[in-house]
Amino acid sequence: MNNMIGGRARVVALAGFAGLIVGIVLTVLAQRGEPALQSGGRRVIRPEKAPNTGLPFSPGIQVGSTLYLAGHLGRDPVTSQLVPGGIEAETRQALANLGDVLKTAGMDFQDVTTVTAYITNFDDFPKFNEVYREFFPKDPPARATVQVAALNAGARVELQMIAVKR
Repeated sequence: MNNMIGGRARVVALAGFAGLIVGIVLTVLAQRGEPALQSGGRRVIRPEKAPNTGLPFSPGIQVGSTLYLAGHLGRDPVTSQLVPGGIEAETRQALANLGDVLKTAGMDFQDVTTVTAYITNFDDFPKFNEVYREFFPKDPPARATVQVAALNAGARVELQMIAVKR
């Protein structure tokens, strides 16, 4: 009987030890190469060369495999000023800035599922679409385009996206 109790104790001890080892291994694997997640499983995505607007928002927030990208203007990432050249230049720069956020999260434009575009003048819509097609030449994401009275900094276009890692 004593031998049987001793055997059970060893099995329980070994199971506990194995559980501890598995827990340590899983923790190490979960943390390896991954930035620390904030509470709630969300991670702020901030490219090194993101324009510094001084405004209280994050360029992107990743939750699981979904990335929510804030509205981006055509700001130069070095000067934080709108790029000159009209709707085409602003659209191209806004998309490049969004591309940097996607890249920082390990994604690209093929992961984008939806875009909301805000433009101040629908006369610019054809030029906007020409540039937009450069970034989404095939199977573009769902999109809504809304004309607004004004945008921050006098911008002509602002783009917001959601992406899901393939």
